[in-house]
Amino acid sequence: MRTRFLLLFALVFSALSTAWAQSQVTGVVVDESNEALTGVTVLVRGTSRGEITDFEGRFSIAATVGDVLEFSYLGMKPKAVTLESLTSLEITLEANAQQLDEIIVVGYGSQKRSDVTGSIASLKSKDFNQGVVTNPGQLLQGKVAGVNVTSASGEPGAGQDIIVRGVGSLRSGTTPLFVIDGFALDNSGNGVPTNPLNFINPQDIESIDVLKDASAAAIYGARAANGVIVITTKKGVGGQSQINVSASTAITTLASKIDVFSASEFRNQINAIGGILNDGGANTDWQDELTRTANAKRVNLSATGGSRNSSYFASFSGEDQEGILRNNNLRRYSARLNMTQRALNERLRMDFNFSASRFENSRANINSVVTDMLQLNPTFPSTVNGVPTDLVGDNINPLVRESIFDDLSYNNRILANISPSIEIVKGLVYKLNLGIDYSTTDRDVQFIPYPSIADFELGSVSTTFNPNTNSQAENTLTYSFVKERQSISLLAGHSFQKTEVSGKGFFTSGFPDNGVEPRYQIGAASEPTSQSAFATVNELQSFFGRVNYSFDDKYLVTATMRADGSSKFGANNKYGYFPSVAVGWNLSNENFLAGSEVFTYLKLRGSWGQTGNQEIPSKITQASFTESNSGNDTYPLDPNATDLSGYPYGSIYTRLANPDIQWEVSTQTNVGLDFGLFNYRLTGNLDVFNKVSSNILLEVAPVDPIQPTDKFWTNIPNMEIRNTGVELALNYRSDESKDFSYSIGGNISITDNEVVNSPYSILTTGAVRGAGQTGATINGVLNGEPIGTFFVQDFIGIGEDGLNLFADVNGDGQILDNDRFAAGTALPTYIYAMNFNFAYKNFDLGLNFNGVGGNQIFNHVALSIFNKGNLSNSLNTTDRAVEFPNEDVSNSNRVSTRYLESGDFLRLNNASLGYNFNLEQLGIGQAVKNIRVYLTGQNLLLFTNYSGYDPEINTGSSIGDIQTFGIDYFSYPRGRTFLVGLDVTL
Repeated sequence: MRTRFLLLFALVFSALSTAWAQSQVTGVVVDESNEALTGVTVLVRGTSRGEITDFEGRFSIAATVGDVLEFSYLGMKPKAVTLESLTSLEITLEANAQQLDEIIVVGYGSQKRSDVTGSIASLKSKDFNQGVVTNPGQLLQGKVAGVNVTSASGEPGAGQDIIVRGVGSLRSGTTPLFVIDGFALDNSGNGVPTNPLNFINPQDIESIDVLKDASAAAIYGARAANGVIVITTKKGVGGQSQINVSASTAITTLASKIDVFSASEFRNQINAIGGILNDGGANTDWQDELTRTANAKRVNLSATGGSRNSSYFASFSGEDQEGILRNNNLRRYSARLNMTQRALNERLRMDFNFSASRFENSRANINSVVTDMLQLNPTFPSTVNGVPTDLVGDNINPLVRESIFDDLSYNNRILANISPSIEIVKGLVYKLNLGIDYSTTDRDVQFIPYPSIADFELGSVSTTFNPNTNSQAENTLTYSFVKERQSISLLAGHSFQKTEVSGKGFFTSGFPDNGVEPRYQIGAASEPTSQSAFATVNELQSFFGRVNYSFDDKYLVTATMRADGSSKFGANNKYGYFPSVAVGWNLSNENFLAGSEVFTYLKLRGSWGQTGNQEIPSKITQASFTESNSGNDTYPLDPNATDLSGYPYGSIYTRLANPDIQWEVSTQTNVGLDFGLFNYRLTGNLDVFNKVSSNILLEVAPVDPIQPTDKFWTNIPNMEIRNTGVELALNYRSDESKDFSYSIGGNISITDNEVVNSPYSILTTGAVRGAGQTGATINGVLNGEPIGTFFVQDFIGIGEDGLNLFADVNGDGQILDNDRFAAGTALPTYIYAMNFNFAYKNFDLGLNFNGVGGNQIFNHVALSIFNKGNLSNSLNTTDRAVEFPNEDVSNSNRVSTRYLESGDFLRLNNASLGYNFNLEQLGIGQAVKNIRVYLTGQNLLLFTNYSGYDPEINTGSSIGDIQTFGIDYFSYPRGRTFLVGLDVTL
């Protein structure tokens, strides 16, 4: 017993002696120019103790004499220092040119930038767009050459169109494949009426890599024809522990108004044209009445840390964003936990990524509100004695409609994956990646009963439920080895992904006016209930491989192959095969460029490859039936039957089977040049590409009119969509060791889109809604023209009879439908962006511009309501309606160039001014690593000739599953935002 006591005493004494011997060692880390380095990792060798340097380059760490401190920092050579005393240290790190070669995330792995042979754009978190950001697309806008990001509207969390290197498909599936931490998302809708990517907290994202050419994207095969966007979320770093708290608040107002008539102008104009003036005696600006100064609040908390063998990143975020239209709110709550654990001398690694989000969205009745903002009679008051009037003229008061209308969505989503990997022998690594994406959405669209107004007295509710599940299992085997001047990396893998998308819904009306919302008293409805339901299950099985070869860090070859088998395709073409090959030449490593003072880095690369597109409706290769007893679908088996109600039901086709449907294939060739000049002061890349989409899939009418269905799905023989273009990105940075430094960058891409060998005169992509012309073609797909070409008549003025005059395009002496012509395209010919960044001591300023050119916009708003006929009936309009004094009030608003406008614009997308506090002067340098305050503005300036709210038009609509571009259908107006924020790192 005595021996045990003495042993325990010795152990405790030894531990206390060690603790007493440790002291806080302090110091500062600088570079060769004696400038402080922020974020340097400081570790005590052989322990889990670690710190990072603060904004002044200072650190403090518990250590004893004889300990070895290890210093590491990206772009610098690592350094180890043995403590000979406990005095303050000054550590100088030397630049390491090899580490300046950033790591790029590619499919199923990563590579050094110098080893990449494909066209890949990488964006780090420090380069993201700032401000009120709800999804990854907003982070990217204007940042990557060849990537056009267009928001559907100014609504918070609005959907987006992200097009990589031009539109390559006619159907709605033009969205790139998104891969988050190795998990491939499904692009199917999940019942959320806005952007399905809103579940991702932008502050959790570390980097975004865009795989643009076929060589980079072919490893994802059947889903990569529209490009691949790889999102990597933040991870912890062993030995570094820190807590970050950020908070911001913002206000948003209507960026610009449409110049409709004021009340006095309205009265004068109606009298001038001899119209009927319904004068309410007031002066109301309905654009002011129906918009508001919207507030947004966001709080984000994150923690990161770990030891040598484990690390974690955890975060929680809450956001509440109002829209500038009343009755419009978006709330998001998200949490994330990323963990990495290593064992067996780092041969075994386990990565775990988990995120959960809650999304609550309240939407306005957008189309009705925007229409009312522009056309309601400005002489009528919105309220009397503070209470909204029931009617404004003959229309319901929009303030009343706002009080009885709700569009409410609630989405809960979990995305998780676990990836254990083990190094079996040196260089041979097996990895398993298991993941699941589970989402449920409940949506209620309701009108509360309002007995005093006809058509609103009963109330109604439409309710939908959408649960989605996406599961993934992948196995990969990677073997890498280096022999003398050669290095080879071999990848082989198998992937299985299953998506289940379903929905149920009902609509009912006829509710009592008892103060209870219809969604809470379904059983009280007096009208019949209509119900609906659907479910689809899709599976994708894939086998893939890749070879990367490098000789002497000069000559590079990459070859990939992927075979995808999809349940969406028929038995005769179940699998598609997608190869690619790329080569690269690091010219800067050649002797003839050694020591060059101009070319610090220069690489030439070329690639060819094929990718696929499986974004087609499920089950289209299979036959489908329904029952019918109408027309020729039945037969009078009962001799006593006197009408169709006594006839039996017969089975008829609703869709024909087509097991021969093939994959849409995109074949792309790319030649590129990457360069860094004058010791990386000027960097950039130049790419020339040619992308051809073939085997175009469409639902078309059969040539033979005697068919059991009016349409069927098929590949269109010989039809192609061609995108050829040039991309250039440049960035110049000054000497960052000076008090004042700056960087200037920009990118531009020019793309020529053309449809060839189309057997159709036109495939409509956009048509009129209402205005007495519903269904009339506005734009479409024409042979030899870009997708979204406007096919309209040429308006040349108003005739003596007060009616439209159109050009006789074909010269036959008649103005008919065949006088329509190709009047421009909705797709921009070029997109560009510029960024300017300045830093002076602790201040920094960033400006980001983006723009497009060469595209047209069809102003459907003007066609619908800005005409003399509406004005004569006491509905408001703009001076567009009185442009021609002799125009008759009965003149029709025909689809023509009269409503076609230039879509060119240049926008100051965001500007951010920040200040980092000197913590030593504040006396809190030991407790706080960084404090930053910043002011950000979004959509500050817009240069355009478009007369609508905003030229960035993308309604997200389609016709016959063919996507619509370039038509302004009463879009939600955009706001101008000012945000102030605070970041604190402990």
